[in-house]
Amino acid sequence: MENWIADTRSSYDTVAADYAGLIRGVLAGAPYLRAALALFAGLVRDAGGGPVVDVGCGPGHVTAHLHGLGVDAFGVDLSPGMVEVARRDHPGLRFEVGTMTALDLPDGSVAGLLAFWSLIHLPDAELPGVLGQFRRVLRPGGPLLLGFHVGDGSRLKTEGYGGHPMKVHVHRRRPEQMAALLRAAGFAVEAHLLTDPDGSAPGALLFACPSRSGNPGVH
Repeated sequence: MENWIADTRSSYDTVAADYAGLIRGVLAGAPYLRAALALFAGLVRDAGGGPVVDVGCGPGHVTAHLHGLGVDAFGVDLSPGMVEVARRDHPGLRFEVGTMTALDLPDGSVAGLLAFWSLIHLPDAELPGVLGQFRRVLRPGGPLLLGFHVGDGSRLKTEGYGGHPMKVHVHRRRPEQMAALLRAAGFAVEAHLLTDPDGSAPGALLFACPSRSGNPGVH
């Protein structure tokens, strides 16, 4: 696991083009995800609007969807290959290479932050620091939306998206686990939604915002 950042970057560089093709249009068949994104966009507007960062944006399909909802969204991804595809497919939008473990954004600079199934390769030990990064860059009142796989344990993914070789650990987590980590990082948890709870790939959508107290773990 010590090389997880390099392994994740190289894996998604390898699959970027095929991954983009496979998920193109996926939101059209996902009404609950669209509803969550519409709610997120509304929360951004209610908080005064401003730039929104899609952390781990991949090929940019969610960033583009938010843009279509009137949100000033831009994407950041660890994989240069993914960023290249995102820029190709969505030339009017901003995409940058970066890592969520050290977000290259000023304190309090974004009006909202989205991490849509982009925390799934993050080791447990890295989660508090990354959520602290999210707290640092969000403005007061700015919404946070996390999407992630629900369950317990991890598996090593060695192939995917067109049969290409990969080397990434996929971590499943419980909503209550993520909520506790968010509270410890200085967020107030506002809502969560389970998707496909009886299916083979259950997910969770969790809404939060920076705690009014400004102190981690105090609400």
